[in-house]
Amino acid sequence: MKKIVLFGELMLRLKSPAKERLFQSPALEAVFGGSEANVAVSLALLGRTARFVTALPKNAIGNAAVSTVRSYNVEVVSVRKEGRMGLYFLEDGSCMRPSTVIYDRASSVFSLALPEDYDWKSIFSDCSHFHISGVTPAVSKSAADCAHCAVLKAREAGLTVSLDLNYRKNLWKYGSEARDCMPSLCKEIDVLIANEEDIQKCLGIPLFDFENPSDAYRDLCIRVKNEFPNLKYIAVTLRESHSADKNGWSAFLLGKNGFYESRRYEIDHIVERVGAGDAFAAGLIFALGEFLEENDGEKKALDFAAAAGCLKHSVSGDFNLVSRDEIEFLMNGNASGRIQR
Repeated sequence: MKKIVLFGELMLRLKSPAKERLFQSPALEAVFGGSEANVAVSLALLGRTARFVTALPKNAIGNAAVSTVRSYNVEVVSVRKEGRMGLYFLEDGSCMRPSTVIYDRASSVFSLALPEDYDWKSIFSDCSHFHISGVTPAVSKSAADCAHCAVLKAREAGLTVSLDLNYRKNLWKYGSEARDCMPSLCKEIDVLIANEEDIQKCLGIPLFDFENPSDAYRDLCIRVKNEFPNLKYIAVTLRESHSADKNGWSAFLLGKNGFYESRRYEIDHIVERVGAGDAFAAGLIFALGEFLEENDGEKKALDFAAAAGCLKHSVSGDFNLVSRDEIEFLMNGNASGRIQR
């Protein structure tokens, strides 16, 4: 199968140990991550060929970042320049104390890169799908220009394009708002992935109250489809946050053949929330390419994506280090967690 291209910033993540407050002890756990990189790694682990495109500093940290992503069999195309790498700090929440993310991404090499720094024609050769998230245009004006250019070049090359809205209020600081940028991107894509807050903040389309949540999300998806008729698939995740350690998790999909609701997972003792949406996005991209020829293929694609997102809550770090077999095992109802011998 042809390659899937992903474009976004790869960051160094610095996290306080276990459930400690930041700098409660003089140690931070360091890993690499970022929305599109997380999707790329998941797709590679699921057996697809992923090409991750980014910009990184020309130093040992940038080298380590590239090596880490390549270690998961992801092809990395990286613009390398003098400068700094984007960072984010994570304090993992517990009980009623929420997790906290602090970004330090201003003037990173990625945030300053220009559309002409990327050879889009070469990047999109031998590829069938392009994925980007709303995090990228939130980073800087230059990153937003690169995002728009990449989407248009992908369309010209005939690729299917997916977008995870991924609204991040703490990133939109350079003078533009999500509402100024995201609708124009949505007019150029085929697959939209979001939660209800993303849709409201980025597109200005609210979720209305219905007695049945499924009816509310069906109505939301239909109104998004009416606003952006180019969309072929609209997937919306639903997280019910009871505490930092216990969440409900499910999703909905408006496809070509109908509207579907996934199984609902009650997730206790969360190891990590970060990256669950990216795991869902990767699961959906993979499954839409794998199951659509089967009976109930759209429903199966949604169930696969929801199970992938659920399993990410059991894996520390940004990357969802699970296999297709593990996702299908959960998807098929095996949620006991019993040891496999």
